[in-house]
Amino acid sequence: MQVILVESVSNLGRLGDVVDVRSGYARNYLLPRGIARMATPENRRELEAQRAELERLEAEKLAAARHEHEKLDGQTVTIQARVGAEEKLFGSVSAGDIADALTAASGVEVEKRNIRLPEGPLRTTGTFEISVHVHGDLDANINVVVEAEDEG
Repeated sequence: MQVILVESVSNLGRLGDVVDVRSGYARNYLLPRGIARMATPENRRELEAQRAELERLEAEKLAAARHEHEKLDGQTVTIQARVGAEEKLFGSVSAGDIADALTAASGVEVEKRNIRLPEGPLRTTGTFEISVHVHGDLDANINVVVEAEDEG
């Protein structure tokens, strides 16, 4: 199924591109969210008429994302957790915990789905370098310090 992208989508295409996608992806994700339109001649003409406005909106989103990236990149977040023997945690530190702590520390709203934990939740104390997806191909690197919670 061919669709015209109204926004840039990572790993798919940029604003105004006509791309082939599976029909389910188009019907269930791209079209309902307004990310794409069906590739009809009428929609192509309409998109060309609105192209300047859409490019301006895309540039504003990118500028906001760069501002968030500057605030987040290099940030260090400390999370305290209950620790047992051998510095292993009771439970784990999840992407949600990191997102909440990062939002509190930086003032930038971070969603847990944007936290990249390639090896899964953190289960030991120490310092970990984590990436946070900000926009498109823009990722910020943060440090997460997991410390033993004070007994008291």
